[in-house]
Amino acid sequence: MEVLRVEDLRIVRGGTTVLKEVSWQVRKGEHWVIMGANGSGKTSLLSALTGFLVPTAGSMSVLGQVYGEDDWSGLKRVVGLVSSSLRQMISDEETAVEVLASGLHGQVNYWGHLTADSLSQAESMAMGIGCGKLLNRQWAVLSQGERQRVLIGRALLADPQILILDEPCAGLDPAAREQFLAFLEALAQKKSSPSLILVTHHVEEIMPSFTHLLGLREGRVMVQGPREEVLDAAMLSRLFRAEVQLTCEHGRYLSHLRPRRGRKM
Repeated sequence: MEVLRVEDLRIVRGGTTVLKEVSWQVRKGEHWVIMGANGSGKTSLLSALTGFLVPTAGSMSVLGQVYGEDDWSGLKRVVGLVSSSLRQMISDEETAVEVLASGLHGQVNYWGHLTADSLSQAESMAMGIGCGKLLNRQWAVLSQGERQRVLIGRALLADPQILILDEPCAGLDPAAREQFLAFLEALAQKKSSPSLILVTHHVEEIMPSFTHLLGLREGRVMVQGPREEVLDAAMLSRLFRAEVQLTCEHGRYLSHLRPRRGRKM
């Protein structure tokens, strides 16, 4: 079953072409990593898929809904998004249980009255993601790792079929990052897991359950395919225009990067 498809997608912003004829598809059961240097078009691609950016040309379909032909307003319920921008939008006074429950209504800082059923679902989700002790804590006092877990729980409450994780480890210390990645790996291994799309710059964050990789360079698809077939040092060196050494042990990657001489920063 096809989860999403992008064909010849082109996006122009302010006279600059940020995506150039991008074609990509995700099938049910696949978990994808999107990699690329800053300015490669990753954020623009995600913004288009979530309905926040209008494509200039090309076509997109998500869960059978075709952009421009179907009403995409309901997709926010079935396409979960966890990003730093969302994290920053949440009020410091919101409690963890309120943040979780707001996912049922597709709102941030939900202003309505949360029903007993909504609170019950939020509490159940909190227990399932290991955040049961955080329910009454305010957003301001949660650690970055705790916030990321709560945001994923918030997205999962809407029972999404796709979960997009836009650099979810940004700002986490090494211990918190490993705890979060272990949580993400456990989620990916569940039969009920949505299709995961992870955006990252770091191969260390690619867990074994991620099956495929899409590499963007200067707005174009440089590489895509099964992770074990396309992810190697040569590919990373071309993707980031640097000399990359790559090792893999027990399903986890480690890279060492050295910028090439004459590269403009």
